[in-house]
Amino acid sequence: PVAAGVRVDWWAVPHGVRSRVEERLGAPVQSAVTQAGGFSPGVAARMRLVDGRRVFVKAVGPEPNPDTPDLHRSEARITAALPIAAPVPQLLMTLDLEGWVVLVFEDVDGRMPAQPWQLDELHRVLAAADELSVLLDPSPIAAPPVADRFGEKFQGWRRLSAASADGTDDLAWLDPWARRNLGRLVDREAAWIAAAAGSALIHGDLRADNVLLTDDRVMVVDWPWAAVGASWFDVVAMGPSVIMQGAPDAVSLLDQHLFARGADPEDVT
Repeated sequence: PVAAGVRVDWWAVPHGVRSRVEERLGAPVQSAVTQAGGFSPGVAARMRLVDGRRVFVKAVGPEPNPDTPDLHRSEARITAALPIAAPVPQLLMTLDLEGWVVLVFEDVDGRMPAQPWQLDELHRVLAAADELSVLLDPSPIAAPPVADRFGEKFQGWRRLSAASADGTDDLAWLDPWARRNLGRLVDREAAWIAAAAGSALIHGDLRADNVLLTDDRVMVVDWPWAAVGASWFDVVAMGPSVIMQGAPDAVSLLDQHLFARGADPEDVT
């Protein structure tokens, strides 16, 4: 499925907020081109200033999603603390005004990976994940442990088992293999917190629309969900999207990469 955020045009941002951004940047905005992809509501635009400089701007107000401003604040705090060598666009400025949060990054002349995935591009992204795991272990910033960040989300098998036990769902719709092995899946799922524990800062939302490919680099963007955990966690977490988006022999390729990284196969499972 194509990601479809509810984008807001830069010129729809309140005048006072836009004026303050231009004042901080030292030049008026000449043009702003909204970018597709991603899920965050708000502004996501590549902008040219009248002095010729280019920047990338993310901005969000209290509507339509009141939780998104805090995500932008989190992203600003995390991105500002990342090592300069990390393959991450540099954060140039932040603004918190009139309920709006604005992040201004360096503009990256890149593109998202092709869909379905091309193997050479997937290899590049996996190599970038490896690079990040070295740079960010131990974590350079205080961030929630991965168990706190995703604990409420990774309970699907246990919820299904509970629904079956109390008679609210007969699970007839579920794949027969999963029904037969539900107990094993519940046990595996319950062990994920210990398996994913670690000291690295992980992105927490690595997938195709959070990556930009340039001629010589892979840039990883959108960091509000960062957490501390196993250095290989991002590769496991991106696996479902890679499979869904049609990479050839994706599971084998991901397993090979994780094995080369020294990830314990039981922990990965």
